[in-house]
Amino acid sequence: MDSWQNKKITVLAGGVGAARFLYGLQYIHPPDLITAVCNVGDDLSWNGLHVCPDIDTLIYTLAEVEGDFGWGIQNDSHQTLDELETLGEERWFQIGNKDLATHLIRNRILQTGGTLSDATQALVEARNIKSRIIPATNDPHPTFVVTNEGRLSFQQYFVERRGEPQVSEFDFPNIDQVSAAPGVIEAIKNADYLFFAPSNPFVSIDPIIQIPTVRDSILESKALRVGISPIVGGKAIKGPAGAMLESLGHEVSAYGVARIYEDLIDLFIYDEIDSKLVTKMESLSIKTRYCDTMMLNRKSRVTVAANIKELITSHTNEST
Repeated sequence: MDSWQNKKITVLAGGVGAARFLYGLQYIHPPDLITAVCNVGDDLSWNGLHVCPDIDTLIYTLAEVEGDFGWGIQNDSHQTLDELETLGEERWFQIGNKDLATHLIRNRILQTGGTLSDATQALVEARNIKSRIIPATNDPHPTFVVTNEGRLSFQQYFVERRGEPQVSEFDFPNIDQVSAAPGVIEAIKNADYLFFAPSNPFVSIDPIIQIPTVRDSILESKALRVGISPIVGGKAIKGPAGAMLESLGHEVSAYGVARIYEDLIDLFIYDEIDSKLVTKMESLSIKTRYCDTMMLNRKSRVTVAANIKELITSHTNEST
């Protein structure tokens, strides 16, 4: 057995890109050695139910029940939404009938004294997922987006307004009252490999890093810290990362993302289509490598994970 198979892996995760990467990772690495620390900045209250879009996307993807667009449950129906609309309720946030079961179970656990960690663990076990999924915090930690249309909750910005407003900054109003969930700091400090998933750096990864003690734990970790670009060919694969980079004055490229992570990681991996950026990448203080990172279907997710494993193995051999 090669040394990779014995390593503990922790992934800072949020969104569809992270879920797809973790799906591939669990096929080339023992799932019980993988921990996903998941963003909760997207969480919202929907008709009194606590909804965790990033956690749910990860669970559904690892359980192979995700919808066609990477979120929700495949072949879901929306009669409940239809009835709510008939009763005069707004419909901009989509919850399917099958999806609703997840939120009901989570709410029951939260209302009977359990934590978000407890609820997440129960849902992970119910879906027979072997990897560990933990929320970054059990405390309310919403992300607000400051735009030319005012200060919006993330879901208002992303779903209701479809990411159209121009972004100027991000606000984490509860940050002084937030602490890392049990297991988060240990998962970061004790990891052999710490991945920054191919997620939006501003609204998926940064809300995790902003939690007190998390950033210091990343810097203190003995892990090989690896960032994976969510930008390919100058565009985001999913979501508003490209528009946010542009609004905030960053280069809309893999290089732009690498610069954001430069102080926190050792190795940055980007897609082979951006190999023309190699000279700029070599100007950074971190190592950079490229390979095929396009996760177009379940098979290619495994291929990408294997590609990244190969680059890491090569990097490790070069460094020893």
